[in-house]
Amino acid sequence: MAISCGYRHIDTAAFYVNEDSIGAAVQKCIKEGVVKREELFIVTKLAVNMIRASDVERGLKASLKKLQLDYIDLYLLHCPFGVVNEGDDNFVPTNADGSAKLDLSTDHESTWRAMEKQVDAGLARSIGISNFNEKQITKIMEFARIQPAVNQVEVHAHFQQKPLVQHCKKYNITVTAYAPLGSPGRKAQQGQTSSNSITIPQTPIPNLLGDPTVVAIATSHGKTPGQVLLNHLASKDYIVLPKSTNAGRIQQNFDIFDFTLSDKELGQLDGLDLGLNGRSFIFSEFFKGGENHPEYPFEK
Repeated sequence: MAISCGYRHIDTAAFYVNEDSIGAAVQKCIKEGVVKREELFIVTKLAVNMIRASDVERGLKASLKKLQLDYIDLYLLHCPFGVVNEGDDNFVPTNADGSAKLDLSTDHESTWRAMEKQVDAGLARSIGISNFNEKQITKIMEFARIQPAVNQVEVHAHFQQKPLVQHCKKYNITVTAYAPLGSPGRKAQQGQTSSNSITIPQTPIPNLLGDPTVVAIATSHGKTPGQVLLNHLASKDYIVLPKSTNAGRIQQNFDIFDFTLSDKELGQLDGLDLGLNGRSFIFSEFFKGGENHPEYPFEK
């Protein structure tokens, strides 16, 4: 559905357990002549239980096999801290108390050099990072032969990550915004254990689509609140990743380039930022005890 609407950037990850289905759908579209492989920009990520130099090539090749591709356009380190590997599909092994079995030996330099080798081998056209903080970005830039193309992080109207965004700009690293609508689909899944063995935490989910400022701006343009939120971020030259399983909203999320927000409206949306209080993806709740890892990237 997304490809038929005109989407060409497809974001996935080993951790999402959907590379098989995406690979099948992409190949179907290619065989039917809907799109050519070279017209697509497909992103996947190294799972948190494989963030070791010795696992990088194996992890990427496993993803390529599931996606039925010869190369990936962008390969990301999904998270700056790692957990032990107890089988490639057991993404977050746990201790008896439910805490994640952390791999305290996580070493960004050796892992990044292994990522660079995937570019040299032609298996990845570019490489990047995800959920890295300012300090970690500075460190990786000290030894990177191939610099990270992007940093994929949570960004939306209530959590605009302005200091991190400025830090990325300093190094010419493009910001990719996940959960640009606040990821409201999590609400129905809270408390459930997903296919990657993660229990979706009961973290409050921001009601961006019902925010009065967003609704008022949307009404004035004859657009949906979601379209306004996506336009706001796209106007800052971020890569924006809306997620939906609804065909109508997939189309709506693509139709955001036929209106322009005024300077006043942009200022109003910028003013919705709650700073650190706006973060809704709390990794220490997805990975119990994760805050004890030396590379845990967020405030504790």
